[in-house]
Amino acid sequence: MEAKTKDLWVFVETKEDGSAKNVGIELLSPGRELADAQGGKLVAVVIGCGTDAAVSEASAAGADQVIVVDGEEYRAYTTDAYVTALAYLIDKYGPTTMLIGATPNGRDMGPRLSARLQTGLTADCTALAIDEETGCVAWTRPAFGGNLMATILCTDHRPQLGTVRPGVFKKPAAGEAKAEVIREDYHVPAEAIRTEVLEVIREASEEIVDLEGADIIVSGGRGVGGAEGFDVIRELADALGATVGASRAAVDEGWIAHSHQVGQTGKTVGPKLYIACGISGAIQHLAGMSSSDVIVAINKDPDAPIFGVADYGVVGNLFDVVPALTAEIKKLKGN
Repeated sequence: MEAKTKDLWVFVETKEDGSAKNVGIELLSPGRELADAQGGKLVAVVIGCGTDAAVSEASAAGADQVIVVDGEEYRAYTTDAYVTALAYLIDKYGPTTMLIGATPNGRDMGPRLSARLQTGLTADCTALAIDEETGCVAWTRPAFGGNLMATILCTDHRPQLGTVRPGVFKKPAAGEAKAEVIREDYHVPAEAIRTEVLEVIREASEEIVDLEGADIIVSGGRGVGGAEGFDVIRELADALGATVGASRAAVDEGWIAHSHQVGQTGKTVGPKLYIACGISGAIQHLAGMSSSDVIVAINKDPDAPIFGVADYGVVGNLFDVVPALTAEIKKLKGN
C-alpha cells in the first residue's frame, strides 16, 4: 500500500490495568526525531481495554496525536484482534512508518501485520536513523548470530515496520498532555478471533529480575569462573542497591539463571550505571547494554573489547578489584 501521510506511528502496548508498557513510551523518543525528519506527526496508537492511563502517558510523553481503539475483545492480547484493528487503522490513516516494541506480543504481531499489509518488517532493532540518500528509516539490528550489525532499508513498500528492543531508548520526560485524541469505535467480531485466553499463569520457577527497570546493574561474565564466582558480584550489587546481570557465556555455563542475561538473546538495558565484571565485550553483549549512561569495565585483559565502550576501565583480576570496591562503598555508606 502507499502511505497517505508522512506520519510516524508508535504502538503503545498496554498492561492489564490499562497503563502503558515501558517500551511504547520509550519509542516515542526516537519516534519524535524520526517524525520530525520525515516531516510528519508523531502518533501513538493505543489498543486495549480501559486504556485512559496509557492515553495520558503517551500524550504527556510528546505524542502529537493518540489514536485509541478500546473494547472488551482487546483486554487480553490475541493476534487476530490486534492485527485486524491495526490493519484497519493503517489502511484508514496511511502512516509511512510504525515502531513496535519487541515484546512477546510485539514479536507475534509484527510479522502477521507485515504479511497482512504486504510490506517489510525489520525485527529486533537496536538503533534507528533516517538514511540521507533515500529518506527511508535505517533499521539497525544484530545479524549472523550477533557477530555484526546490519542496517536495513524498506525502500519499495509502506508502511515501514520494525520491532525495537525494550530498554534501547530512554523514556522522554513527561510534560503537559497536549495530544489530540482520536477514539476509533472499531470492534472485531468474536468469530474472527480464533484464540481465547483462558488463564494467565505467571512463571514462578525463577526469581523475578527487573533488569530493564534497574538504575544500577552489576554483571558477571565468563571471568567469574563458576557459579560461586557470582558471590562477589552479588555482594557488590547489594552494597550498591543494584540488580545482578550476566553475559550469555555465564548463563550458558549454567552459573546463573537466564532471567539475569543481558545482551542480544537476553535483556536490553540502559541503567544509569553498568558495571561489567569479567565480561570480554562480545558484540552480542554490547548490543544489550551500550546505551547505559555510565559503563565501568573490570577485566584482566587490557585488550578486551568491553574497554572500547567503557567510560571507566580497571585492568585487574575481578576477585581482587570487586571485593575492594565493595569494601570502599560499604565504608562510604557507614556499614
